[in-house]
This record gives sequence, structure tokens and C-alpha cells, in this order.
Amino acid sequence: MKKTLVLLLSSSAYFFCLGQEKAIDTVYIFDNQMNKVKLFHKVNTITPQDVEKNSTNLSELLRFQSSVYIKENGRGAVSSPSFRGTTAQQTAFVWNGININSIFLGQGDINNIPLFGYDQIGIKAGGGSVIYGSGAIGGSIHLNNNLGFNDGFKASLYSEAGSFNTFNNFAQAAYSNDKFSFKVSGNHSISQNDYEVEEKNYLNRNGKYYNTTFNVGISYKIANHQTLSWQSQFFDSAQNYPIFVENGNRTRYETQSTRSLLSWDINKSKFSNSLKAAYTEENFQYFGNYNAPKTSGSTGKNYIFKNDFNYFIVPKLNFNVITEFQVNKGEGYQPVIPGIKTEGIGNVSRNVGSVAGLLRYFPTKDLRFEAGVKKDFVENINAPLLYSFSGKWDPLQWYSVGLNISKNFRFPTFNELYWNPGGNLDLKPETSFQIDMDHDFKFGAFKLTLSPYYLNISDNIVWLPTEYGYWSPVNINKVESYGLESQITFDKKFNEHHFRFNVGYTFAKSINKETKNQMVYVPLHKVFGNFDYQYDFLKFYVQGLFNGLTYTTTDEKREDALDPYFVLNTGISATILKKYIIGFKVNNLTNTVYETVSYYPMPKRNYSISATINF
Repeated sequence: MKKTLVLLLSSSAYFFCLGQEKAIDTVYIFDNQMNKVKLFHKVNTITPQDVEKNSTNLSELLRFQSSVYIKENGRGAVSSPSFRGTTAQQTAFVWNGININSIFLGQGDINNIPLFGYDQIGIKAGGGSVIYGSGAIGGSIHLNNNLGFNDGFKASLYSEAGSFNTFNNFAQAAYSNDKFSFKVSGNHSISQNDYEVEEKNYLNRNGKYYNTTFNVGISYKIANHQTLSWQSQFFDSAQNYPIFVENGNRTRYETQSTRSLLSWDINKSKFSNSLKAAYTEENFQYFGNYNAPKTSGSTGKNYIFKNDFNYFIVPKLNFNVITEFQVNKGEGYQPVIPGIKTEGIGNVSRNVGSVAGLLRYFPTKDLRFEAGVKKDFVENINAPLLYSFSGKWDPLQWYSVGLNISKNFRFPTFNELYWNPGGNLDLKPETSFQIDMDHDFKFGAFKLTLSPYYLNISDNIVWLPTEYGYWSPVNINKVESYGLESQITFDKKFNEHHFRFNVGYTFAKSINKETKNQMVYVPLHKVFGNFDYQYDFLKFYVQGLFNGLTYTTTDEKREDALDPYFVLNTGISATILKKYIIGFKVNNLTNTVYETVSYYPMPKRNYSISATINF
């Protein structure tokens, strides 16, 4: 037991074959906290194979594979998440352990975050821990890469063609020996996206989009127990904003992002240390007229330094100290137009630092605890002291229970502070107190998880109109959210037959404590499910989504609410000569007319074919 825990925790950057005397293989993971998080918190994992089922964009993947509600202004357009009834700014997107939410908006625009090129996508509901910083109130979405050793050469090519002149292409290659590992991947997606929904008299005019991503990762064992690793991602995209009439004003949005991370890791039996330096950059340009010069834009740059020290005082007691320092810089593009007052943030910057300490105690093999405390130091912002407590107990072979309590926060973004006109330098951070439990039941190949939660958010930041004719953000309301997340999974092989399914149900009651009304774009009920069947070379899947009544106005006006809907997707694939895979998918098999944002219908039944070659 002692050795297992030591290996599991001290080798934060490595998976070892637990219980064996010798490590038979290693995999380097850039987010070195993720394995520790999974000891106490439920993290749903989406594999690259699951990604190919929902290959249009990250919005579609999260909509069908998780409890997250996704607001999408039509397929491929602006999109944002809602976790447990919170706002898009209260969901953290974490790339290899680095928070990549925009410093301008405070959120991730999901359709401008790459879908392909990760080795694992993790979805963690709730705050629960102090590790992932500002914005991780409702939950966090983890986009992780890893690098294996002693795997030789591998490569694959995936190509897909679909309705509405949609094409996705993804290629990756990797090589590794006992000391060196290299992986590179890239994808290009493009679509005319001109779908029609006759029942709504809607044609998705000006809906074209494209995006291109390039990923590269390298890891080298510079000495015994020491690794130097690098991971980078480059993303470029353009999306037009849909218009409702043929002669409407056609607009366009372009964005480019760069993320680079350098990591030096030391892993020994009693301690480990991970020193990271990262640079992230986001650029966007808005074109008020499709063919005219840009009318606005911004550039944001972040310089990040992070150290994660992990030490076993005794085999049952583990101490973890995480320090971080960031420099955030933002520059807004403001065209000079004589006689017209323009808007923007100008040139701004701030320093952000934090120190966090976590103590983990393992009294028995079935019981473990974690307590954490964190203090952020944000320039000109009074950040609260954060804390968390987690415990997990396996009293029976078929039952385990976990408890998580935490205080989390989100500090104001550049736009909220400095937007001219309207920015408010007196804003306070949003803070939350939350508690949740995980009850896991195992019955043979079945596993049932029930997770009730409670969340109380203070000083919510809301943009309101002012007497001067523009909008300004203020700390105004308090939000209370409670509900239940549940999921049942089954995985069983019978000779050549392999069955796998999971069904999740979410009840989310999220109310403004002043009006007592449900928060907008938070459905009370959501059900999602996936069924997979494999026989030898043949695979088949069905996935479904039910979304309950969703209010779009703060007064719960029924006629403006989104009606409940059910959508079903299916697909089949075959592996030929062990190297070639061909597939066929039908999205929205039920031909459902539905919206996730008012006035922007999503596509009805559509098709795609794909081919994969594994080298």
C-alpha cells in the first residue's frame, strides 16, 4: 500500500505499473496535477476515439459527451459553456495545466479552441480544489497532451467529408525511444455551413468557417529521474457571423492563438518538482464589413512561471506547494475615425501571483483526505483567501463516497475593468462557496455515480445599461445553484462482442436570489447518452441528447424560452487489414428542429463519411 501511494503521488509526471517492482513503461503528462486531482474528484475522460464521433467542433463534443450546456449561435459560430448553472466566465479551460481563458472576456470561445490534437480531454464539474485558479467556479475542461517512451514510430491520417461542404483533416505522427519522445499533429477544418431549416424559414447565410491547428511536443530524459519537455500549439481560424436576410451586413471574425510550455521535471521516490515557463498569446480581429479593413481587435500576451513541489513527509503524509507568477498584457486596436469616438481598452497590463499549499493524508488504503489553501495576489484587486477540503472513503467493495468543500473566485477581466466607455475599476472578484458529494456504486460491469451539489456565488459581475447610454459591469446579484449529476456506465466483453454505454442525467436549479427566477440558458433537465458496440472489425454507436425547457429571459417568459428537444446521432465504422478504417455518420437522425440560442437553429439531419489510415 505504501509503495503504491508513493508511486502514485510522487511520480506526478509518470504513470507506473502499480504494484510491480519495476516501471515497465512511462508516459510524460504535462498537467502533473491531474493524477492527484483524480484521487479525490470525479473527472470524466473523453478519448480521441470519442472525439471522432463529434468531429465538427468542441461545442458538439461537449454537448453530446458531458453534462455541460453549450450555447451556440448556430453551428460553428460563437459558443460558450455553462457548468452547474454558472456563466461562461465561471468555467476554466485548462491546456496542459495552464488556464487559457481570455484575459479580455474571461471565458473560452469554444469554437475557437482546437478540437483535435489532444491525447485526453477531461471534464471536471465544480470548483472542489484551489489548484486551477480564477474562473474554475462551475467546473473546468482539461485539454491534455502526453508523450510516451519506448513506443517506436506511429502515425495516422484521418479525413472526413460531410454535409454543407464540410471537410476535416487530421494527421499525427510520434516517435520515441527510451530517452526521447516526439509527437506532432495538425488539422484543418473548413465548411460552407450553409444549412437550411425550412420550419423556421432559416438559411444559415454567411455561416462559413475554417480553422487550422498545429501541435508539437518533445520530451527528453536529461538524467536519471529528470525530464525536459516542451509542448506548443498554434491555432488560426475565421468565422463569419450568420445573418437573417440576404442583404444583411456580412461580418467576419478572425482569431489566432499561440501556446508554448517548457517544463523541467524531477521525480524521485520522496519528492518531485515541476518547474514550468509558459507563453500564451491571443489575437482577434473583427470586420464590421466582410470585405473592408478590420474595425476592432485586440492582442493579449501572458508570461507564466509556475513551480510545483511535492514531498512525502512520511509515506502516508504528502505536502504540495504550488507557486505561480504571471504578467498579463493587453492591447486594443482602435481605428482613428475623424468625428467618431471609438471604443476599446487601450494598452493595459497587470501582475498576478499566487501561492497554494495542499496537505494529503492516507490513513488507510481505503481512506484519504486533502486540505488546501491558496492566496492570490492580483494587481489592484483584493483577492480573497481560498480554501478546499476533500475526502474519499471506500467502505465497501461496491460503494465509495467522496466529499468536496471549497471557496473559489474569479477576478475581473481586462474588458470589465478597462473597456472605454464603461469599464469599472471598482469591481470586486466573484466568490463562491460550494459543496458536493460523489457516491459511486459498482454492480459487476455497471457503475453508478450520484453527485448532489450546492453552490452559492456572491458579487456576480453583470453588464447593465447606464444613464449615459452605454453598458457598464457591476457587482450586483447573488446566485444559488443546486442539483444532481448522475451517470451510469457499463462495459463488458462477450467473446468477440464488446458492449459499452453510459447515460448521464443532470438536474440544475440555478436562481438569482433577488428575483428567485431561474438563470437564463440553464436547462433544469439534461440527459446525454452513448452506446457503443464492437464485433471484431465492426463498430457501431448511437448517442442521444435530451435538453429540457430553457429560459432565455430573466423573468422566465415561457414564449421566449427554448422548447425541449431530443437529438440522436449514429455511426458505423469498419477496420480493414488492421490499418484502414472507413466510417459513416448520421447526425441528428431524428431530424429535430432545435436551438441552443434563440433565433439560431442548429442543422437538421446531416451526413459524413471518413477514412483513417494507421501507419
